[in-house]
Amino acid sequence: MANGKFVSYLRVSTKRQGASGLGLEAQRAAVASYLNGGAWSLVAEVVEVESGKRDDNRPRLAEALRLCRVHGATLVIAKLDRLSRDAHFLLGLEKAGVEFVACDMPSANRLTVGIMAMVADEERRMISARTKAALAAAKARGVKLGGDRGNIRSVAAQGTAASSAIRAAQADQRAADLGPLVADLQAAGVTSLRELAAALNDRGIRTARGGAWSATQVSRLLDRIGVPAAPAARNAA
Repeated sequence: MANGKFVSYLRVSTKRQGASGLGLEAQRAAVASYLNGGAWSLVAEVVEVESGKRDDNRPRLAEALRLCRVHGATLVIAKLDRLSRDAHFLLGLEKAGVEFVACDMPSANRLTVGIMAMVADEERRMISARTKAALAAAKARGVKLGGDRGNIRSVAAQGTAASSAIRAAQADQRAADLGPLVADLQAAGVTSLRELAAALNDRGIRTARGGAWSATQVSRLLDRIGVPAAPAARNAA
């Protein structure tokens, strides 16, 4: 039985199919059958009409992934080929931090990505082996390898900076995901930081660390989004 929150992603390949609904009802039926029973909720249904020739031209899929991240939901699709036949694209789902399940192959969300990760690891192993071989050949030619402590400290500093950049990028992604929802809440009159925090908590949306929202956290979110709260709203916090 399915449990938790889900966002369904339905895709048809041509505009004519999108207009006629051909294929969509069959996909909806597959999703409904998969979700039948259990304690689940469907956050949204996202429909995309595109050619399928390019994996990077799917704005509605990007929206579905955003909704999954915002609500902590699982992306559910009717068939695996409705998402992509591209291995690199499926591995990108792992980087997006979104779980997905295909109704025709429920184990594919873990199995497929796991196999692809093994392939990627093998490729990295081969690259490492080629690098070591190249270094050994350079050493045999008399090239001096290694570095001083200053270089080591420099590399460590670069690693720390890279980690900070990754965390900042993740925070920016979270802010971008929540931006449309916050804008809708503000347009509906939910303006104070406390009100916005309560609205996010009421919708079951967690912070990046999985906790409840506070006025301070909402203030930081607004600053990162680049849409500061009105003075009155900040005073109300």
